[in-house]
Amino acid sequence: MTKQSTSPLLRTRDVHLYYGEKEALHGINLDFNQHEITALIGPSGCGKSTYLRCLNRMNDLAGNVTITGSFELDGQDIYRPQQDVVELRKLVGMVFQQPNPFPFSVFDNVAYGMRVQGITDKKVLTERVESSLRQAAVWDEVKDQLNKNALAFSGGQQQRICIARLLAVQPEVILLDEPTSALDPISSAKIEETLQDIKTDYTIIIVTHSMQQASRISDKTAFMLNGDLIEYGKTKKLFLNPEKEATSDYLNGKFG
Repeated sequence: MTKQSTSPLLRTRDVHLYYGEKEALHGINLDFNQHEITALIGPSGCGKSTYLRCLNRMNDLAGNVTITGSFELDGQDIYRPQQDVVELRKLVGMVFQQPNPFPFSVFDNVAYGMRVQGITDKKVLTERVESSLRQAAVWDEVKDQLNKNALAFSGGQQQRICIARLLAVQPEVILLDEPTSALDPISSAKIEETLQDIKTDYTIIIVTHSMQQASRISDKTAFMLNGDLIEYGKTKKLFLNPEKEATSDYLNGKFG
């Protein structure tokens, strides 16, 4: 785990993204600090998820995409030619909108990334599987069913198993793309509690359509509109006293 620093763990500057000739992101500047949750908010199609996927190079998988600007993790350019993208995604992991556990046991799901890393010691695997499931607040629900197919659990449990799978490889940054939008309110609340509990160890960036969720769990909020960053700052200030009229209009439901 990276040592705590006063400088941002992840820094992005002048980020532009093009789908062919169409510019989808217009010069985004955002910094992310350790031990904080940052929410990215804005209406559908504003560039939130597109920007999020730049942070672990998921957009590399899309065709006809051009990205410019700088992205630095621990002071290192993550788009440099010698960057190992697989290694990057261990450091900057992602949880998606729909839970996507692998179609095998809970234990093997959580141990998967460790095994890919070459960890074979049964004791190490067992201890880290348990600790990761505990961090993801799902241990008590699955501890007696670790050999059960992960797909047999509820959507909320599956999402927390996916979070545990990510935590097991000990990332530095956790990206979440609307992780609770497909879940019921009780499951969503459990995910939110999990994020609050683990932020002491991670840098967390979450895309959410829920203003209530952003206000509840995030330390900072970035409001995006039409591919532009409109406003960014401490969540309480942005929600209670936004600087930009567009931010106020969005928060008050005038569009979006």
